Amino acid sequence: MSKLKWDQVGERLYETGVSKGVLYPKTAQGAYGKGVAWNGLTSVNESPSGAEATPLYADNIKYLNLLSAEEFGATVEAYTYPDEFAACNGELELGTGVNVGQQKRSSFGLSYQTKIGNDVDGEYGYKIHIIYGAFAAPSEKAYATVNDSPEAITFSWELTTTPVEVPGMKPTASITIDSTKIDPDKLAAIEALLYGSENEDAELPTPAKLISIIEGKEVSSIAVTTAPTKVTYTVGEDFDPTGMVITATYSDASTAVVTNYTVSPSEGLQTTDTAVTISYTSGGATKTATQAITVNAAG
Repeated sequence: MSKLKWDQVGERLYETGVSKGVLYPKTAQGAYGKGVAWNGLTSVNESPSGAEATPLYADNIKYLNLLSAEEFGATVEAYTYPDEFAACNGELELGTGVNVGQQKRSSFGLSYQTKIGNDVDGEYGYKIHIIYGAFAAPSEKAYATVNDSPEAITFSWELTTTPVEVPGMKPTASITIDSTKIDPDKLAAIEALLYGSENEDAELPTPAKLISIIEGKEVSSIAVTTAPTKVTYTVGEDFDPTGMVITATYSDASTAVVTNYTVSPSEGLQTTDTAVTISYTSGGATKTATQAITVNAAG
């Protein structure tokens, strides 16, 4: 046991700023599409609500409180927005450069970062904020003449959300990841999904996928235990994984066949491609293996 102490060196934390906004518009099939950078993001004001108490009385006393459901909302402000946000803003493209307003609004996901600082380091860490199932309400656009003190137009949207399923927990529309607390390898794996990589587009991982990264066993190595049926190709063909078996070995020495691996290059093979690289991520770690191929010139 020890006596409490306040304001120790390095413990005077604060949070500030907003950056690295990413929009994940939903596709016609209802899934989140690839993420696109949201430049010019100036603020995100989160406004959770609900959880209000309704008192019940019995036996001449206060019997208990019933709490209402919680909701998550936000206000987003920006100097501009990605073209992909047009459908989320109730705009439909009539032709190149021509949008019609007051149309059906699409749902979307959003992620952004805030900075964590302390009395020692202003770049101590950051938080990644993820919002699911968002809808943007119409906002005011105030256009004004340019004068001796010009100001850029600020766009603003009120967001409402619909919670998504979280395995083992209540549904939510909001998840926050603290870089100062999470395992660095697991953080890197999550960021590779949110922001994309050299071989993969940015995507919005489901809560279930985030949990699998955070709680998953760390992969130690992977191997091609059964070669694919097809190993000889013609220039321009796509890689065919039929018959290929990938086995992963984990940090606890257990093994398992995995299917959620990625292959690079996977499309448009060239004569310079003598092998493909297989990548697999689990428990915040990523391991690779190679499979030899032959690519012949056309004709």
